[in-house]
Amino acid sequence: MPVTPHSEKHFTASDTVRDVVIGMSDGLTVPFALAAGLSGAVDSTGLVIIAGLAEIAAGAIAMGLGGYLAAKTDAEHFTVELAREERETFEVPESEAEEVAQVFRSYGLPEETVATVVQAIRADRSRWVDFMMKFELGLEEPDPRRAGRSALTIALSYIAGGLVPLTPYFFLHSVHAALLGSVVVTLLALFVFGFVKGSFTTRHPLRSAQQTVLVGGIAAAAAFGIAKLIG
Repeated sequence: MPVTPHSEKHFTASDTVRDVVIGMSDGLTVPFALAAGLSGAVDSTGLVIIAGLAEIAAGAIAMGLGGYLAAKTDAEHFTVELAREERETFEVPESEAEEVAQVFRSYGLPEETVATVVQAIRADRSRWVDFMMKFELGLEEPDPRRAGRSALTIALSYIAGGLVPLTPYFFLHSVHAALLGSVVVTLLALFVFGFVKGSFTTRHPLRSAQQTVLVGGIAAAAAFGIAKLIG
């Protein structure tokens, strides 16, 4: 009887999705809150547009730079820890071998099997260090191009998200009408974004969509209320 090959499909673009989520979520909520707040204080769509575009530019640069520095920090941390693990395999090899053994003991392997596996791993220093990085420290070697890609992805996602709440202000002359349009399109965008994000990251995309809409709505309502009180 023929056996159907077992095929597993796993999502492997978690870093890129994380960058899109970071950029898009802030891009949708921060300019939305700014536009809503300005709409409660001024009576000119032009001012809202200028302020909104300035915020999007500054936010995209700041967020992109933050993503770049975070990725560079991860790479530097990996390099430092790799050098330390390599040094320890020379200076305290028995302690490092015991750490390998502890990993396998935690899975309930018998002592004889643990000893055999430890000897096999420590026979190849490169493999030994790689094992310690992954299973002791939980670190994977980062992609050297990660920093640049992360910065660009976050910045572009921020811009894409930030333009959504500003769009009605380009086409409507009344600030209040534009605000209403901004609320509708942004909450809809937040819902879609939250649902798509939840489809990749959780088993409950609808709950993710509702949470995203709630956070964005609260931010915009707070900004609008504060602007009204001050104005």
